[in-house]
Amino acid sequence: MIDYDGCVQLRYSYRVDPSPSQRAALARAFGCARAVFNDGLAARRAAFEAGEPYLPDAELSKRLTELKKTRSGHGSPKSRRSCCSRPSPT
Repeated sequence: MIDYDGCVQLRYSYRVDPSPSQRAALARAFGCARAVFNDGLAARRAAFEAGEPYLPDAELSKRLTELKKTRSGHGSPKSRRSCCSRPSPT
């Protein structure tokens, strides 16, 4: 397809077919990302409803870090595994 400025645009199509262990890792990573997104959205919504100014990204990052430290059920920081880390070899 030729654009009006004379450049040629190409389109590629890719298909991903992960193995079962890769599917589990992807599900864990995307689940973690979704949980962090939801926590950030909830923090910004609560600030809005309280009449506070919009939370900038730096402030939101600080709050999410604190939330991660205080969230129950995760154990101590050294024993806690990142939800997006690679599974340990067995």
